[in-house]
Amino acid sequence: MTITTVLVANRGEIAVRLLRAAAEAGLKTVAVYSEDDAESLHVKIADVAHPLAGAGVPAYLDIEQLVEAAQTHGADAVHPGYGFLSENTTFASRCEDAGIAFIGPTPDTLSLFGDKVRARDLARELEVPVMPGTGSPTTLEDARRFLASLPAGATAIVKAVGGGGGRGMRIVRSADEVEDALSRASAEAAAAFGNGDVYLEQFIEAPRHIEVQVVGDGLGGVVALGDRDCSIQRRHQKLIEIAPSPHLPEGLRDRITSAAVRMAAHVDYRSLGTFEFLVDSRELADDADFAFIEANPRLQVEHTVTEEVMGIDLVQTQLAIAGGAALGELGLGEGPRREPRGFAIQARVNMEVMTPEGDVLPGGGLLTAFSAPSGPGLRTDSFGYSGYRTSPRYDSLLAKVIAHTTSPDFGAAATKTVRALAEFRIEGVETNRAFLQAILCHPDFRAGNYSTNFIENHLPELLREAAAQTHVEYVREAPRYAGARVDASDPLAVLTHGGAGPRGAGPAAVGGLDAAGGQDGSVVAHLQGTVVSVEVSPGAEVTAGQLLLVMEAMKMQHEITAPHSGIVRRVNVEVGDTIYAGHVLALVEAAEITGAGSLTTEEVDLDFIRPDLAEVQTRRSYTDDAARPEAIEKRHSRGLRTARENIADLCDPGTFVEYGGLTLPMNMVGQIDEIARRYPHDAMINGIGSVNGRLFDKPASECVVMSYDYTVLAGTQGGINHRKTDRMLEIAGEWSLPVVLFTEGGGGRAGGNGNMDAVEG
Repeated sequence: MTITTVLVANRGEIAVRLLRAAAEAGLKTVAVYSEDDAESLHVKIADVAHPLAGAGVPAYLDIEQLVEAAQTHGADAVHPGYGFLSENTTFASRCEDAGIAFIGPTPDTLSLFGDKVRARDLARELEVPVMPGTGSPTTLEDARRFLASLPAGATAIVKAVGGGGGRGMRIVRSADEVEDALSRASAEAAAAFGNGDVYLEQFIEAPRHIEVQVVGDGLGGVVALGDRDCSIQRRHQKLIEIAPSPHLPEGLRDRITSAAVRMAAHVDYRSLGTFEFLVDSRELADDADFAFIEANPRLQVEHTVTEEVMGIDLVQTQLAIAGGAALGELGLGEGPRREPRGFAIQARVNMEVMTPEGDVLPGGGLLTAFSAPSGPGLRTDSFGYSGYRTSPRYDSLLAKVIAHTTSPDFGAAATKTVRALAEFRIEGVETNRAFLQAILCHPDFRAGNYSTNFIENHLPELLREAAAQTHVEYVREAPRYAGARVDASDPLAVLTHGGAGPRGAGPAAVGGLDAAGGQDGSVVAHLQGTVVSVEVSPGAEVTAGQLLLVMEAMKMQHEITAPHSGIVRRVNVEVGDTIYAGHVLALVEAAEITGAGSLTTEEVDLDFIRPDLAEVQTRRSYTDDAARPEAIEKRHSRGLRTARENIADLCDPGTFVEYGGLTLPMNMVGQIDEIARRYPHDAMINGIGSVNGRLFDKPASECVVMSYDYTVLAGTQGGINHRKTDRMLEIAGEWSLPVVLFTEGGGGRAGGNGNMDAVEG
């Protein structure tokens, strides 16, 4: 068939990737978006954007809405990307019934490989080795019998039948862990894939995770486009992917590749697919054992590294095959095996914060700056742009940074990726960028001495190195190597950011993985996510550590427990609520739970503000125009505007980040509060903000914005004022940013209410 219009049934970075590929192929593009996703980048770059009813993930899972959208806009093909409905047999069949090409495998192939147990059975039939495992669906008794059948000391893993990506997976090391593991894995699988069935298989403690990219035309042609190494994982979720797998013996590589092609050819595979295997990292040799674990019948997140080393656009290959092209027509027919060119590495930049213990808290917020690395051999796939506010309803993946080098030296590719991450300017949200750099710099990683438990085994040293590499946002030195440090002698750094060091008190201030109890009994979320169950109600008596509710975030479920014994006075969330970190989930009033009549309670003042917080709030209020009504009225009476009014009108709302706002004149003496009120910011307001972010439907332009404040010392340039100006101009030079300077200022002597009787000139 001839394809003219493609609807992309996805969002985020993969939707952007698909829309661009389709446009480059000369096709008309249609994007869809949920009610809470209208500002996402994929909406802006499509030829047509179609709104979906509903918010969050459910909107993108509504098959009938998607088919109707395709029909409305005359789309003759749908690309599902990855995740969401990409492996959904019903969706693929519904598209075909409506005369719309589903860009991916056939419904029968999706059904086969979407069932991990059936896929394992096929592997056995074709004499491809698999790990011992159970059937599906696996009951609690099935699981216990299987665990008992394993050799002494062996471990099992619970896996979802209908999906992957780390969801629905739990490691089981003893019989008493089975019930909880099955329950949690099943719940995650049901939420993610609509199918709660799980199975167990034996778990290799230190494997290398190798996958093979295949492509078939559905006409009998199947070829492998190299392999990838996805061993660097955290909680079964990949962080770094490499093509091809370094330090893998060529004989073993050939055997794994042959197994993947054999399985794909047997089912007359159409479109892209990835066949995944495990290899014992302690026994890497040409004749080493390997085991098939699953096949993903779709485009993978890490397809980018294969594209770089093979010189092939995999998405456009999918489009061509969906239009009826054979592999031979695409230059992918039989002949000498295509060899990879050098190495490519993909690093997944996630919005998250890591605690000092290595726990991960998903993050998000307003991207106040976003500038991706560029140059030969560098690529960034993302949906981010300056001024975009991320949503906690979706995955925390923000960007994929891909570095490619034609050098046969794997270390050169790792170094290039580190450098690219160092140049990636992201402000407004926390990311795992420094942690990725720590992995890429580790000598064992570069030497190929790693397995899927690499992060677990090296976590303390990786955290230390990540802390040392953390970029301090106020100095904005991302172009310099990742070892940049704060200058502790800089008083502005100390005053503005609370001291030198990595992120001040950032993650160290987090009390626990999911929630912490405040002194007032509040249970506060320290991660963003969606509430999937509430186990208590107001009035319930709970003990310390008792389960209060369950949240889903980072593709996993997280239990929120009571920080102390007491009585639940309030529950502030319901099932389905999506919340940001810092949200008060519940209030547990401290009490001794020893029986009726013996409860001891304590009055809690919910309006109480700690003295240190009150002091900060007061100091910040002195910088507002409202703190100096006489000076502002005098300004307005002359028909003039204040510096803050000018900046507010210039910058896009919420994007101006002030530098050194709490600084004071160096030569002033007296009470600090009085000085702060009369001489805020030492007569200079400056920082960085975005301008024209809503014009022409394009990303905003970042600018250095500075304004002398005529109402404070008539804008006279003093010591700290001068240093602030110099620093902002230095930043503008380093980053090639435009400068907007409101230059109104005078000179003279101090008079009345901290203003100047200015000498005009």
